[in-house]
Amino acid sequence: MPDRLIITEENQLKEVSIPETPPQPAWLRAIAKFFSFVFHPLFIPLYLAYFIITFRSYEFGGLDDWGKLTRFLQVFINCTFLPLISVLLLKALKFIDSIFLKTQKDRIIPYIISMIFYFWNWYAFKNNHEVEDLVSMSMAIFNASVFGFLVNISIKVSMHAIAVGVMTTFVALLAFSDSISYSFYLSVALLISGLVCTSRLIVSDHRPKEIYYGFLIGIFSQLAAHYFVNG
Repeated sequence: MPDRLIITEENQLKEVSIPETPPQPAWLRAIAKFFSFVFHPLFIPLYLAYFIITFRSYEFGGLDDWGKLTRFLQVFINCTFLPLISVLLLKALKFIDSIFLKTQKDRIIPYIISMIFYFWNWYAFKNNHEVEDLVSMSMAIFNASVFGFLVNISIKVSMHAIAVGVMTTFVALLAFSDSISYSFYLSVALLISGLVCTSRLIVSDHRPKEIYYGFLIGIFSQLAAHYFVNG
């Protein structure tokens, strides 16, 4: 269904999206909210960093546990902690209406702020000559924030779908290029993507095309980063 204009309590016009999916049972919405939280876009970089450090540890050579932890903490600070704090501050200062970023307008400043942190994360890994997986993943996250911001001008694309699109494409590229079998991890990534995208249709006001566009943005972001980093 198309967006509609409503009059708020302050007698202002506001555009709202009308969900296309019918109301779902409370238990199903609870499950959908759970998956939406566990696989929130702010957490996906952490899961990917943990996957790289844990399951592809051979790429780090003789790096000790502290060295691996510092890489993980860098991703946590730049890709999770700082963007989260920024959104909370924006809400406290009344620059945005909700920390859930329900409107295109609310997403503009958080996108821009996140771009800065994501760029720095990629730039630091790149200049420190970190393993290609970390550089590629970091660049994909930065790409996703840029493309998401640009598309947000015309449509409120799903951030969750963008994030799982990056994640699934990252694992898929490993599955197709590495001699080690990643079939199990790819299956898990696809399952998570399906659960998250379906959950967003159930508990958010996203329309199906906003989910599809988001997933495609995630795919393109990771592909672009992969071919840029790996030449």
